[in-house]
Amino acid sequence: MAGTKRKVVKKTTKLKKDMVASEAENIKKDLLKIVKQGIKELTIDFAVIEAIDSVGLGVLIATHNSLESVGGKLKIKNVSDNILRIFKTMRLDQHFEIIIPDSQ
Repeated sequence: MAGTKRKVVKKTTKLKKDMVASEAENIKKDLLKIVKQGIKELTIDFAVIEAIDSVGLGVLIATHNSLESVGGKLKIKNVSDNILRIFKTMRLDQHFEIIIPDSQ
């Protein structure tokens, strides 16, 4: 099929600001835009994220639900120990994949 472009279905995005209420709306819009592009596997890099609140958790859950509704999957990588504890306490690690580096 010459000339047919293959659609990218995986994407990694790196958050630049903490996932707190004051930033949540912008982050949500950015993530929804990615999902609407037809991405089936979205990995969110938390390397610089130091804080997440209930609104930020809601954004992740909404993103997970949007991806799941189209047969997709959400992955989170490079989470701090504190955020990982929050994910485990909320049992979010049972809903989306959390990639933990070998060093943790």
